[in-house]
Amino acid sequence: MSTTAHAWLAPGIRPYHASWLRADVVAGLSTGAVVIPLAMAYATVANMPVQMGLYTCIIPVMVYAFIGGSRIASVTTSSTVSTLTASTMLASGVLIGSDDQRGDLVTLTLLVGLFLLAARVFRLGMLVDNISDMTLIGIKVAVGLTVMAAQLPKLLGVAPHPHTTGFFKVAWAALSDVPHASPATVAVSAMCLVVLFSLTKFTPRVPGPLVVIVIAIAVSAAVALPALGVALIPTVPSGFPAPAMPHLDRHILSLLPGAFAIAVMAFLETIAVARTSRRAEDSPIEPDRELTALGLAAVAGAFFHSLPPAGGFAQTSVNLRSGARSQISGLVLVVLAVLVALFVAPVLSLLPQAVLGAVVVVAVTRLVDVGGLRRLYRLNPREGFGAIGVALIGLAFGLIPAVAVAVAVTLLVVLHVVNSPHVVQVVRHETGAWIEQPENASLIPAEPLVLRCLVPLYAANVRPNIAAVRAAALEADTKPATVVLDLVRQTVLESTVLHILVDLDLELSGAGIRLIISALPHRALRTVQRTEWWQEFEAEGRYQPDLDAAVEAVEKT
Repeated sequence: MSTTAHAWLAPGIRPYHASWLRADVVAGLSTGAVVIPLAMAYATVANMPVQMGLYTCIIPVMVYAFIGGSRIASVTTSSTVSTLTASTMLASGVLIGSDDQRGDLVTLTLLVGLFLLAARVFRLGMLVDNISDMTLIGIKVAVGLTVMAAQLPKLLGVAPHPHTTGFFKVAWAALSDVPHASPATVAVSAMCLVVLFSLTKFTPRVPGPLVVIVIAIAVSAAVALPALGVALIPTVPSGFPAPAMPHLDRHILSLLPGAFAIAVMAFLETIAVARTSRRAEDSPIEPDRELTALGLAAVAGAFFHSLPPAGGFAQTSVNLRSGARSQISGLVLVVLAVLVALFVAPVLSLLPQAVLGAVVVVAVTRLVDVGGLRRLYRLNPREGFGAIGVALIGLAFGLIPAVAVAVAVTLLVVLHVVNSPHVVQVVRHETGAWIEQPENASLIPAEPLVLRCLVPLYAANVRPNIAAVRAAALEADTKPATVVLDLVRQTVLESTVLHILVDLDLELSGAGIRLIISALPHRALRTVQRTEWWQEFEAEGRYQPDLDAAVEAVEKT
């Protein structure tokens, strides 16, 4: 096998030491005790049968284990992705519980995977990765509160309102049904919440979801809970899911916006989990690899009824605490999930819905990050209020608009930075080194005037940067006779940039100012040497390989 193939395949496993196997097996079993119940609970958040969460612990985990770059990250699904899945299905008019629902889930997960792979092809990972903490914290607050509100019917034992969307409407509809709540269901919910919060606070290593689910199933087997008004989950089929094909007809166009939003959030959560769980000796996390791994995991999982996959902080933290050394722990999780699907699934039908609701509520409480909002406000009040604004958009209008706002704000910030001038004056220090003046500092009268572009020029930013050069040369109190423009960072030269440089040269020449360009990298230099303008420019001695040579050429004239 070649070195390239070796580096590409299973970087989360190889190189592997036999001494790690015991730790990986223990970590896989420990993580499975948390992940499998949590994934089934998140399936109900997505308005899907619980087995869809179980299936998400099989194919996507296996694919990520062999392609993903993180040795520790656990990639199944998350509360954010599950909530966005529910929102997308409702917005697309998919009827909950209908025969079309499962086929449309296959379509949605496949679309998410294709969006992720397209982002990899066009190398958009770094752009999505730049979504700010402000918007992420705001989205997570909205997700946490929305998910909690959606669990209220399960906790109260009242009928859900499947077509009601938005936090405020969902919460109001559920609270309006409080007089009709089932006392037995409320009691089960309260006990589960107390146990889960207590275990989380005092014994965080104990898998709380597994504990309450096992106890609840045992009680349900001994006591006829439905007779007391406690609803159980629908029957869970045993066995591995048969492959299914996506529905490519009426709902596919309406699923596209939600699929895009899910792809963005799944990638952000996965890469954040991968980075925070990375050990110092592990390889750096590459956004493009994560896009590939997550995209393939979604595409492969789609045909086996998987929810859109994403990295999860809760399960990854268990994996890390349990001493996992590689993605072998993920493969152990896969084996455990298959065994549950084959042999334990029928028993799960004894599980009260209220228990899964309580599991979800406790799991998403960490998303309502009040401490994070406080930190943002202390560092920058504008970001603190911005996060609250994003959260309010998510709560009032839904999570898909909130993600759209996050992406739009990121693009606006990037465009603002790109279109801002990054031209500074450089002066020679007494040691002979060239030093940059701050961008907002006043120009120092100098002959020649030496300016440096701190960023490569291309179509999106060339005009404001060349405008800054023009202003420095033509609007100075003492007009320089020569301007030296240092383009040391100009690795590639586009035709748009070239035309504007020609116009700058003509304008400065008309004002009696001589333009000299220095330090073009080899690739850009080869490009510009093909033009007649540059051949004349270079013949006049107006290109020099570095700043020292440029200034010496001026002094000789």
